[in-house]
Amino acid sequence: MRFAMVCASNMNRSMEAHKMLKQHGFDVESYGVGTQVKIPGPTQDQPNVYAFGTPYNHILRELEERDKELYTRNGLLKMLERNVGVKEAPQKWQENSEVFDVVLCFEERVFDVLVEDLNGRDSVKGEAVLVINMNVKDNHEEAAVGADDALHLCEMLQAVDDWEDCVEQVLENFETLSGRKPLYTICFY
Repeated sequence: MRFAMVCASNMNRSMEAHKMLKQHGFDVESYGVGTQVKIPGPTQDQPNVYAFGTPYNHILRELEERDKELYTRNGLLKMLERNVGVKEAPQKWQENSEVFDVVLCFEERVFDVLVEDLNGRDSVKGEAVLVINMNVKDNHEEAAVGADDALHLCEMLQAVDDWEDCVEQVLENFETLSGRKPLYTICFY
């Protein structure tokens, strides 16, 4: 099975889950659905904004030059160092043409944008894709817990012969184990 992890900026939640699944041998990619990559800046109304495709290494070096102490304290440098070890740069979901079996989102707004994008594409292959949302707060601690839950959910889906026949049961079992109530839909490529 091929998996995609998706959040707004492909920086925190999707990357933590990408790393976790990759470490466990899954075929996984990650994306963001936002118009730009936004991460905290010196104040709440001054985020750092980058174009998708800007290498994580570039962002890391730039933030170190701007204010190493601030970005060390708020965990951004550590997050970017993790990201550098997973892939080169944040990728935008809407610009990808890959086919996945399961797409896992970490915020309902992201889920809505992603489903709208998939439904707006020409469905020429007729291949089903399971799109799941599991709400995870966008902070370092919750991203780590969410990545662990994502791993367990993906393991549960991969363990069944045909997810289309038992998706309800798998998600009910996941909810019982994790306490998270996932939302899902099925789209087509």
